[in-house]
Amino acid sequence: MQNEIDTDTRTKIEAAAFQSLLGYLRSRTDVQNIDLMILAGFCRNCLAKWYKKAAEDHKIDMDYETARTIIYGMPFADYRDTYQTEATEAQLQAYASAPKAKI
Repeated sequence: MQNEIDTDTRTKIEAAAFQSLLGYLRSRTDVQNIDLMILAGFCRNCLAKWYKKAAEDHKIDMDYETARTIIYGMPFADYRDTYQTEATEAQLQAYASAPKAKI
C-alpha cells in the first residue's frame, strides 16, 4: 500500500503524524525525557537534534536551541524550569542499561 502513495502525499502524511506526535508530547509534560529514553531510546532532545539535522540537510541554518524551541513548543529553559524534575536513582539506573537511539 505504501508504494501506492506518491512521494508528496507520503511526506504530507508523515509531517502530519510528526505534528501529532509533537502535540502529544507537549501535552504530556508529566512524561520526563528520561522516561522516554528508558522506554523508547529517544526523547524530545533527540527529536530536536533530528529536526536540526533535517533542516541542515535542506540547507537551512538552524541552531540546536531553535530546534528545541520548535520541539518543546517553548524555549527549553522555560520548559525545564516549569516541567522537568530531577531524575530518580531508579530512573538513572534504568537509563544506564537502556538502548539509545543513534543521532
